[in-house]
Formats: sequence, structure tokens, C-alpha cells
Amino acid sequence: MGLFAGIRYNIKGVALAFKTPSLLVLGLIRFFVVLLLSLLLSGLVLYWHNEILSMLWQMPEGEWMIYLWHAVSWILSLVLAALAMVVSYLIAQVFFCVFIMDYMSRITERIVLGQEAGGIQGSWFEFFLYLVRQEIPRAVIPVFISLVLLILGLFTPLSLVILVISSATAGLFLAWDNTDLVPARRMVPFRDRVGFLKKNLMFHIGFGLLFLIPWLNILFLSFAPVGATLYFIDNEK
Repeated sequence: MGLFAGIRYNIKGVALAFKTPSLLVLGLIRFFVVLLLSLLLSGLVLYWHNEILSMLWQMPEGEWMIYLWHAVSWILSLVLAALAMVVSYLIAQVFFCVFIMDYMSRITERIVLGQEAGGIQGSWFEFFLYLVRQEIPRAVIPVFISLVLLILGLFTPLSLVILVISSATAGLFLAWDNTDLVPARRMVPFRDRVGFLKKNLMFHIGFGLLFLIPWLNILFLSFAPVGATLYFIDNEK
């Protein structure tokens, strides 16, 4: 399954979610959790932007320098707001949305297979720790790599090329964050799950392309666990 299969499964997952009330509600909850946390942290950055810049550069007295100071202040605030949104996504993803994603995947399995994949046995707290351990490498490392590529693009003559590469990389890892739900729940070793990603790179790039479309990406990200689980089940067959 290649690039176009990835796009098709992403759309297929959204279509199934809209026909299944439980999946629809969970996807909307995930969307609003990330949105509210992002607005909260970004709003705090924008509200305190003058104070933040003053810690780095005191407001000058010259008339033209004051204009420059305000311009730098807002540029810095926008950069910090963007970083705040990334941090919000990571916090929401690791400590809350991973549960929603896993539950959406389980529901999809029950719809298709009539049963769920085996998971970790034990208490709720053990299950919580297990999900967090699985989510940290899937969410934190890809975001870090994407940010490094983006920063490199700002300081090199190949900025446009690096921007395209960083965007594709972000979409790739976001896709894997969803297709990895079933094998992680089945406690497949992390090395084998990375191998699965390598063998199906084109599919994951295609699945992640829809995450790069402004506005629409919110919709596809919210319901991505559904399409990713459908793909993994079909691929396993």
C-alpha cells in the first residue's frame, strides 16, 4: 500500500467515525482538549509579551528604536505562541489524548473484528504508565526532529527544500503515531514497530499529507486513529 492508499484510509476513517456516534464524540473531545489548551498557553504568551521581551531587551528611549522594539516583541510573541501550541499538543497527547486514541482504536477493532486486541493486564495505573511510555517516543521525538529541521531551514540557503522535508517528516510521524496504536497495545517490541514504519513509509507519508492542509488537518487529526486502525487490520490480513 502506497501514497494514495494512505490518503484513502485517512478519509475512510473519518467517514466511519461520522457514522459511529461513539467515535464521533471521542474525536470531538480530543479536538477541543488540544484546542483549549493551545488557546490557554498561547493566550498567556501574547498577554505577557511585553514583559517577556523586557527580560531580554529593555525598552529603548529613542523613537525609532521603540518601534523596532515593539516589532521584535510581536515577532518573539508569535514564535513563543507557536512553541506553546506545540507544547500544548505534547502535554495533551501524552497525558490525555493517548487514552482517547487508544479507545477509538479499540472501538474500531470491535466494529471490524468483533473483538479487541489484547492489551496490558493489571491495574488502571499500570495501564496509564504503559500508554505514557508508548506515547513519549512517538510524540516527543518526532516533534523534536521536525523543530530541528525547521530551525535549520531558517539559517540555510535551502530553506524551502528543508521546509518541505520537515513538513513531510511531521506528517509521517503523526501518521505513525496512529498506526502504532494496535501493535503498541499488543505489546509488540518498539524495534519491530519502527521496522513496520520503515517498510510502509509511502503509506505513512500519504496518510500524513492530509495533516498538512490548514483547517482540514484539525478534522483529520481528530479522527486519525480510526483510519490508521483500519489500515493496520487490513495490512495484517
